[in-house]
Amino acid sequence: MVTKVRASHILVKDELTANAVLDLLRDGSRFDQLAKQYSSCPSKRNGGDLGWFGRGQMVKPFETAAFNATPGEIVKCKTEFGWHVILVTDQK
Repeated sequence: MVTKVRASHILVKDELTANAVLDLLRDGSRFDQLAKQYSSCPSKRNGGDLGWFGRGQMVKPFETAAFNATPGEIVKCKTEFGWHVILVTDQK
């Protein structure tokens, strides 16, 4: 069972922007560069890297999306903070 996830994210205001970021990623743009350009989260300084976190440390929709993804997968979810484009980088 996965107990910790390492992930990066890009936080944006609306789904339209989240989808545009996903399109840029599909076209080969680097996640860390897009985080620095588009994210409204302070983690953008680190390319969106949130480090390791366990269950109960993030808001529920974010946690669910991150823990259900596999390393290397990029997923999208909505929380009270906005839309997140999440890259899961590792699990343990």
